[in-house]
Amino acid sequence: MGPAWHSKAAPKLRIFIFLAIVLSIIAGVHAYFWVRLVRDTQLPPPYRVWATAAILVLAACLPLPLILGRRLDPSVARFFAWPSYIWMGLMFLLLVLLLVGDVVRLLTVASSAVAGQGPIDPARRTVVARILGALAGGTAGLFGALGVGQALRPLFVRELEIPIARLPAASDGTTIVQITDVHIGATIGRGFVEEMVRKVNALYPDLIAITGDLVDGSVDRLWDAVTPLGDLRAKKGIYFVTGNHEYFSGVDQWLQALPRLGIRVLANERVPIDGPDGAGFDLAGVHDHRGGRTGGPGADVDRALAGRDPERAVVLLAHQPRDVFDADRLDVDLQLSGHTHGGQIWPFRYFVGLDQPYVEGLHRHGRTQIYVSPGTGYWGPPMRLLTRAEITRVTLRRGQA
Repeated sequence: MGPAWHSKAAPKLRIFIFLAIVLSIIAGVHAYFWVRLVRDTQLPPPYRVWATAAILVLAACLPLPLILGRRLDPSVARFFAWPSYIWMGLMFLLLVLLLVGDVVRLLTVASSAVAGQGPIDPARRTVVARILGALAGGTAGLFGALGVGQALRPLFVRELEIPIARLPAASDGTTIVQITDVHIGATIGRGFVEEMVRKVNALYPDLIAITGDLVDGSVDRLWDAVTPLGDLRAKKGIYFVTGNHEYFSGVDQWLQALPRLGIRVLANERVPIDGPDGAGFDLAGVHDHRGGRTGGPGADVDRALAGRDPERAVVLLAHQPRDVFDADRLDVDLQLSGHTHGGQIWPFRYFVGLDQPYVEGLHRHGRTQIYVSPGTGYWGPPMRLLTRAEITRVTLRRGQA
């Protein structure tokens, strides 16, 4: 009774703790906005009341996609999601810019103290607060508009050639098209998926690799939006590994549903990709690195590569770049990952770098090469700043890296 109850209650407790932390952060950030944009600027009535009410409404709208988004029909959820997620992106930009303004203030106060000047006049302090607040708000709006424009641009195809020493001659030129972090859900629907499928098929790939975070919602809610994936075509198969968002979306149901669309799930396992002469390489795939923490299956690179022929090259699909430590230990030639979105909205990439060894691009980690895609869709705010969504076409070449 005890262990069984714990196994059911633990994920719910984690969700409760997560929501509590998120709500606390939202409250704290908006309280900071009120201090900097209302109190410090000494807004007169009635503007003070209106600004306070606006900040309260904006704070209240943010949790709606998290609380209601997975329970409502996508057409209804979209009504809440778009304004909430756009404000989420603007909130992040405004927070960063106001913090930069605080640094400017501190440097000004410090320089005045060093110069032996007295305290700053209150009237001057108010003027400075208004100028910094206006600059932060205007700049956040400009960057937000640029970010929305970038996120909604047509998908871009990135071409890569990656040499692998153990690749047999018959497999030279094999193409793998990677899509990742699509986040089909409240703001990314069937139309986006259909266009993505058309662009992927136009590349005539040998393999298609979907490296996690495909969906943000249940099979019942998103099946209509996902079904165009059944039109994907690849000579040697379409393969999928879970990302962390599948575990919030009913991972067991998705693992059963995706094969109905012709997509092979690699669940801590590998498959041979053989050429016409029987030679080839291995394709391995693991579950999300943190999947086990949610009560579902987690990543097990050792299991995926157990018993492999060390003479054969191996390409590993792993949602999170941090699996590269195990990949290097087990002599993987190439790892394809996503998860990071390339930071999605600059300067968030620097926070992502605290959690992941690589944020974007092709890198060498010991014996393993790793390519981290910035993602094919976006999560949350329909914004991208200083990064671009992509479909990645990887051509494998025989040769030294």
